[in-house]
Amino acid sequence: MNKTNTATNMLDSIPTPSLDYADIQQIIADDFAIMDKQVFGSLNSKVQLVMNVSQHVINAGGKRMRPLITLLCSRLCKDEQSKEAMHLAAITEMLHTATLVHDDVIDESGLRRGRPTANATWDNATAVLVGDYLIARAFNLLVGFQSLPLLKLFSDGTCDIAEGEVLQLQHQHNPAATETDYMNIIDGKTSRLFMMATCGVAILQNRPEFMQPFRDFGQHFGNAFQIIDDVLDYTGDAEVMGKNLGDDLAEGKPTLPTIVALRILKQTAEEKYNILRIAVQTGKVDDAQKVIDIVQQSGALDYCRSRALEETRLAQQALSHLPDNEYRHGLWQLTELASSRLA
Repeated sequence: MNKTNTATNMLDSIPTPSLDYADIQQIIADDFAIMDKQVFGSLNSKVQLVMNVSQHVINAGGKRMRPLITLLCSRLCKDEQSKEAMHLAAITEMLHTATLVHDDVIDESGLRRGRPTANATWDNATAVLVGDYLIARAFNLLVGFQSLPLLKLFSDGTCDIAEGEVLQLQHQHNPAATETDYMNIIDGKTSRLFMMATCGVAILQNRPEFMQPFRDFGQHFGNAFQIIDDVLDYTGDAEVMGKNLGDDLAEGKPTLPTIVALRILKQTAEEKYNILRIAVQTGKVDDAQKVIDIVQQSGALDYCRSRALEETRLAQQALSHLPDNEYRHGLWQLTELASSRLA
């Protein structure tokens, strides 16, 4: 597929979903409510500070998208309530929360979803150690399944997540980072946990025939989700996103919009290329709007949208290999809902 030539056609196909996120949650409302309580109930540290910080970061909430996917996959495999699946979903959310705590320390973030971060409320050392506790506690709970394949999936996946974060750090402020570098980064730091959320269910429900479709869905949905987030760093609503536009650029993160913009501008507009290159290298953006305008006008965002929609279609293609029921429809609607943020 020629991604550049098909960008306009794919942009025309950005969906307008008929459901919202709450409607998708409603498909498994009882399971979701029990799982949500288990996220808190699984905390049992004897150290009060650990409990205080853990509850603070978990209370920051979010949509619980990864555990929602786990629960939908479980019901798709077998349409009955599964205590094990709800437990696994809670563990997945605990791991996700730990990665966010560590991200906030690395990024020196003061707010997440409009609330003070753990590192801002306490300090970096406390936040890092509590993030470590959440990971350790998640694996402590995983041992209870007495499933070596499940434990291997999560241990390998957690290593991949850490490697993705380190790879991102390695390419920080690197204007020579490539699209391949970027895809390797997001495969680890974002997509891997989505894959763990889906493939863990195939192991738990003893449905090996679902392993590959679940894996493909998790990877491609995760890729699309991260690309969309990175596009929104240049086009979104700062108040809704909980951060300023261009923050990723200021932090020197190698995101697809800047990588593609640099690639295009290097061939077409040397002056703008140098402005963007220096901004990436230094993280010093005196006129953020000027740099944002350069990225927006370069044509990079159209390319990124087309890549996000391509990944969305691949995720939907993976779903076509699974039983056709309301739970598969819920997963499909999640892909449509994510893509609609590009509109």
